Amino acid sequence: MTSYQFPEDFQWGAATAAYQIEGATETDGRKPSVWDTFSATRGRTVKGHTGAIACDHYHRYEDDIKLMKELGIQNYRFSVSWCRIIPDGRGKVNEAGIDFYRRLVDRLLKHNITPYATLFHWDSPAALEQKYGSWRSREMAQDFADYATAVVSRLGDRITNWMTLNEISCFTHMGYAVGKTPQHAPGTRVKSQKDVWQTSHHALLAHGLGCQAIRAASTKAQIALVDNFGVTVPLTESAEDIEAAKRAFPYHCGNGGMIYPALTGAYHPALLEQLGSNAPDVQDDDLKTIHQPLDFLGFNIYTGTYIRAADNWQGCEWLDFPKAYPALNMPWLQLVPESLYWGIRHVSETMNRPDLPIYITENGCAAQDQVKPSGEIIDLDRILYLRHYLQSVHRAAVEHYPIKGYFVWSLMDNFEWSYGYDRRFGITYIDYKTQQRIPKSSYRWYAECIRQNRVV
Repeated sequence: MTSYQFPEDFQWGAATAAYQIEGATETDGRKPSVWDTFSATRGRTVKGHTGAIACDHYHRYEDDIKLMKELGIQNYRFSVSWCRIIPDGRGKVNEAGIDFYRRLVDRLLKHNITPYATLFHWDSPAALEQKYGSWRSREMAQDFADYATAVVSRLGDRITNWMTLNEISCFTHMGYAVGKTPQHAPGTRVKSQKDVWQTSHHALLAHGLGCQAIRAASTKAQIALVDNFGVTVPLTESAEDIEAAKRAFPYHCGNGGMIYPALTGAYHPALLEQLGSNAPDVQDDDLKTIHQPLDFLGFNIYTGTYIRAADNWQGCEWLDFPKAYPALNMPWLQLVPESLYWGIRHVSETMNRPDLPIYITENGCAAQDQVKPSGEIIDLDRILYLRHYLQSVHRAAVEHYPIKGYFVWSLMDNFEWSYGYDRRFGITYIDYKTQQRIPKSSYRWYAECIRQNRVV
């Protein structure tokens, strides 16, 4: 039997995002983000929920850091709100916004918790959407780079670990759509799939320019991109199914047009052939700019898709989940623990980047928490999910893939985008009426994993 013991230098952490927890959307000079305007639009979110208050982390961050300290994490991943720092998206820097993150980071460091800052987690300034359509324009990439310079030049003395963008596919391919209203902000209809792919190309360009800006502003910076690339999992670990999963990988979830350009410097030719006239326009030197050297990759992973070998032009078949397949409390969240291991392995082998260290920057699930009369929160389904996924992290570690750390999603329940407050991903329960924080059973379980440095 294995003890699921991790290497001594394995890094444990928890993650959050600004719009999902901070609240204080009109405080200290902050102006609206696209998620403020999107969630305030009738019918866009469950019950019309918005992030106006969320977890009120802006005012309660000291209490939340106490939760982190009691949990035992050494690392905390959070995001910086662009519209707190440069409320109009470009131009004047709002020093009051910077001061909030100074206070937050200083308190983290006081408790020996290392900050990992994500510069963009979907909440772009609404002013840029109004000005030029945000990610539909190449201007967005340069404005992002200028924003990165403003943040890193002011906080680079406190923060070493920087992440550029979080999950490009979600704020581009889920924020822009043809013939229907997208489910994510800014919720913009466009004329063609080419227009959608152009938004993700501009986001990749923003990542590349952002990397350059960070390095220019801080010689100490460690830089990553955070991506939720789709994971193809071989149905069996036969040579045929493994090869089929590798063949399917560039086609799956647009991987060939997102993670491939960032890590290899080229759109995957198989995806470009599939897109045809819908492929994005790429200007000279764009791919050189996009393909910046990275110190590590942030990998967000929740589920996966099973693949088997097939006698067709792709040599692979995508398998659907049966209705009774185990799933958590989101329609897309099937239980596929192997996806974590295979995602790590695909980076090293399928994309030929064994040199690139990987951190699991998000992993977790929405669960149907049971609130007992005593006030205790029992979430056995979340513990089941996390235990199996962490065992998959352990497998990658013992097979010597470059997995360096794990950030659970999330430290606390929060505003779950278009689902509002209806779905809970936290290991800490938030009573939104009172803002009381109640650690769940999964919080206690995860704390014990950290204490023993193994899966318990």
